[in-house]
Amino acid sequence: MSLIRPFAALRPAPGRAADVAAPPYDVLNSSEARLRAAGRPWSFLHISKPEIDLAEGTDPYDASVYAKGKENFERMIAEGVLQQDAKPCYYLYRLIMGEHQQIGLVAAASVADYDSNRIRKHEFTRPDKEDDRVRQVDTLNAQTGPVFLTYRHDATIDALVTRITAAAPEVNITADDGVQHALWPVCEAAAIDTITTTFDAMPAIYIADGHHRSAAASRVAAMRQAANPSRTGEESYNYFLSVIFPDDQMMILDYNRVITDLNGLSASALLQKVGENFTVSEEAAAVKPATNREFGMYLEGKWYRLRIKDSLVPSDDPVAQLDVSLLANNLIDPILGISDPRRDKRIDFVGGIRGLKELERRVDSGEMAIAFSLYPTGMQQLMAVADAGEVMPPKSTWFEPKLADGLVSHLLE
Repeated sequence: MSLIRPFAALRPAPGRAADVAAPPYDVLNSSEARLRAAGRPWSFLHISKPEIDLAEGTDPYDASVYAKGKENFERMIAEGVLQQDAKPCYYLYRLIMGEHQQIGLVAAASVADYDSNRIRKHEFTRPDKEDDRVRQVDTLNAQTGPVFLTYRHDATIDALVTRITAAAPEVNITADDGVQHALWPVCEAAAIDTITTTFDAMPAIYIADGHHRSAAASRVAAMRQAANPSRTGEESYNYFLSVIFPDDQMMILDYNRVITDLNGLSASALLQKVGENFTVSEEAAAVKPATNREFGMYLEGKWYRLRIKDSLVPSDDPVAQLDVSLLANNLIDPILGISDPRRDKRIDFVGGIRGLKELERRVDSGEMAIAFSLYPTGMQQLMAVADAGEVMPPKSTWFEPKLADGLVSHLLE
């Protein structure tokens, strides 16, 4: 089995991509999805968030929701809004957000290589979220949410991408958030062979975003393998929908923290304790860290720049070296008393796309007592953690721009 392979994608019919494309299912809640899909009968949100077509307040995990998603999916196929390509292809997918551009490869990635950790992970998954994706994929008989993968950039792939994207894309749309999405089918045999063999030579590729989708694909494959004693291993359920970007094009934004209280401390007492592990300087403007090991702290209307003392940075642990770990292990846990950020309700996380003003707003409103801005986790750090077989703390990475749902789906046998 190859690490990746081409597939005959289910895609919007010509001229329909703008009608169909939708934000990823997990970046909107049900109310937001209902508003975004209003007046858009072909929005993929009717498939990825089908509770929007049921009574308000419907549990998004109710069986009726998955059934409604299947009904909507089959209707869009029957109406010709979604059409399957005639033969297996790869696809190049370009994202442009402001000045940033990245081009990835849409492919079916091997579940077996995911199971053996050649497709490497860096996060734990939650059983309830896994269960949701298993039910969605199994009911639709399709994978509709691509897993966001990355690989160490390769000159052969770079050259091929440059050649193919010199032509006009087949699909080129701008979403309502201003992000541009473009798609080029790659169907010529020589290009397909080059892509497949080049990726087969790679020792590993990495999950950037989509741990629940990839885990669900593995579970669905195991279920179907068990039910199919005559399987060959080439069935489509043995692969999962992915978009694979080179590491040198990826953009990770900061993932910041806000906390509801000071754990019984006054502001002055907290500053004194923070000064034991960090150098602290008050700043006149919002602090966006310019390098790793540096942090911003917003407290009682004032910004502070924190720099962790070098003696507290481990030299040989890729997880403990992360800025999110340094802040947690030397401030958030010992001073603010939050030892389990995955479950503690006193802490919340703010993606860097929202900016530092959002941190100020949440503290100034009284909702939160303190905020921290962080330097983004680096791609090399992510891969080092995955290579070590470790996992990152929760909310370590925020990837932008996001892939759209609906532009490419992978049908299962």
